[in-house]
Amino acid sequence: MITDESVDRVREAADIVQIIGEHVKLRKVGGSWRGPCPFHQGTHANFSVVPSKGVYNCFVCGEKGDVFTFLQKRLGIEFPAAVKMVADRVGIVVEETAQRREGADPRQPLWDVNAAVADYFRTQLWDDKEGEEARNYLALRRVTREVSDRFGLGFSPRDPAAMRTHLQKIGMSDDLLVQAGILVARDEGGDLRPRFRGRLIFPIQDAAANYVGFGGRLLGPGEPKYLNTAESPVYSKSKLLYGLHMGKSVIRKDDRVMVVEGYFDVVRLVSAGFDWVVAPLGTALTDEQAALLRRYTKNAFLLYDSDRAGLKATFRSGDQLLRQGMAVQVVTLPEGEDPDSFVDKQGGQALKEQLGHAINVFERKVQLLQRAGWFADLTGKRRALDRLLPTIRATTDPLTRDLYLARAGEVTGVAKDVLEREADAVAHAPRGQRDAPAPAPASRAASTSRSRSTSRAAPPTELELVRILLHRRGDVESAGERVGPEDITDPSLADILRALLALDPASPSSALSEQLGDEAQERLTTLLAEDLPDGYDAESALEGCIRKLRNLEVRARLDAIDREFTIASDAEKDVLLLEKARLSRESRQLDPENYKVFRLHR
Repeated sequence: MITDESVDRVREAADIVQIIGEHVKLRKVGGSWRGPCPFHQGTHANFSVVPSKGVYNCFVCGEKGDVFTFLQKRLGIEFPAAVKMVADRVGIVVEETAQRREGADPRQPLWDVNAAVADYFRTQLWDDKEGEEARNYLALRRVTREVSDRFGLGFSPRDPAAMRTHLQKIGMSDDLLVQAGILVARDEGGDLRPRFRGRLIFPIQDAAANYVGFGGRLLGPGEPKYLNTAESPVYSKSKLLYGLHMGKSVIRKDDRVMVVEGYFDVVRLVSAGFDWVVAPLGTALTDEQAALLRRYTKNAFLLYDSDRAGLKATFRSGDQLLRQGMAVQVVTLPEGEDPDSFVDKQGGQALKEQLGHAINVFERKVQLLQRAGWFADLTGKRRALDRLLPTIRATTDPLTRDLYLARAGEVTGVAKDVLEREADAVAHAPRGQRDAPAPAPASRAASTSRSRSTSRAAPPTELELVRILLHRRGDVESAGERVGPEDITDPSLADILRALLALDPASPSSALSEQLGDEAQERLTTLLAEDLPDGYDAESALEGCIRKLRNLEVRARLDAIDREFTIASDAEKDVLLLEKARLSRESRQLDPENYKVFRLHR
């Protein structure tokens, strides 16, 4: 039998309008497509296809279903044949198993409760007096009622009992609400309270349009500004993309996707006519999200904020997409603008013009490095290459990789064969340049191989850093701005840090564990079992860990200077000596001996 996972993938990838359109003459009406019903031989446009939900429905005879149901009834074929027929069209190889799950999908109760909560939040926004604050906020952001309804925006009341009482009346149990992450207990065995209170709500749907969670934005000061649903059996923010359920058909048809940073960016751009836009859920684009996008298109446009953080997210996301074999373009907005504000002020036509000026992600890196003068001398060239090589390494398309190598050689004057050797030497790259994330084990053999490679003792500084962040999740975001998984040499610790950065700080340890392979899960269990001692100055210890890792980067640069010195001109040697003197001073300030007081007693 065909696996449930294969069925879901084929359903998500199917262009239901195109497939049904081969049997029914359809025309676009708003967000749906209409035509005469082929089942009761109707002559009026009572037959509706809704691509955002992947379903069809006849308002006269009541026939309804998804793309597989349509083919079964229209062509008289069995379910497996319908799945395979669609799979062939979208280029997916279906997997089969000896036994297929019987009965309803076990995720259905969670989808239903999330849908009910989404409806409750919508009602609170528009029909309740308390929702006035959120309505005023939307008006201030120039988001109309029509646009709000299209995205199902809502409001979560501050009264901790209101939603729970309403949902109990319609048969939603506390257990189900807790499982869905709607209700949470502050302490073990404590009272249940709504996760979202006093926030503007963005319902989140998976690619099949099932309601799986929510994002909530504060309307006034406070932290966190945005709060997402906790991890659940239907919600994993590293595997979902906001807006994909609405845009997947257009993305596949136009063979392009625009990736932006936030909810409001998607809302603004879709309302301006850009139906091919998605956003990660408050994190940098993950490998799972990149792989999901690759099912629909091979062309991506990155449209992030133009500040330092936005550029960092742009290039991280670009590398993730390149690993999937996609072509990646970068759209640059005027300084101080984000997609929401730019389109709000300038309109959709102005964004179309910006899209016309998009450049390849690698060329964008080169452009920024050139403007900063990094190719002017030997030292700058070496540092520039340290930033270009990760993108070359991430590129899986051979032709694109060759073009990137040639371009890097052109701007640095380094021979292409030398660059190629350097790009291939991932295992020997200096700290901070080991860019490729370790993939989750795809099989027991892969996991065993990985386990052997990570069985050695982890560096104490890295171990201590991750231990502290596991026990102080609120420090993860700020620490992540100074140190990332690429700075960690131990693969299992790097995996744990990567998962910490991707997950909501309030998510349980079980959600963290689900993101990890066997070796990292074992390391995680050990670290969580070791509580921080009473009186332990975790804040100072964390700072000490970060300083220690910075010192290792400095020393790696000092080693690189020694390598460069042998091929430098006399003038370049003078510059290298000055840099070496500066870094040596910094290294003395970051002396590992000063760190020993921060380490836990073992």
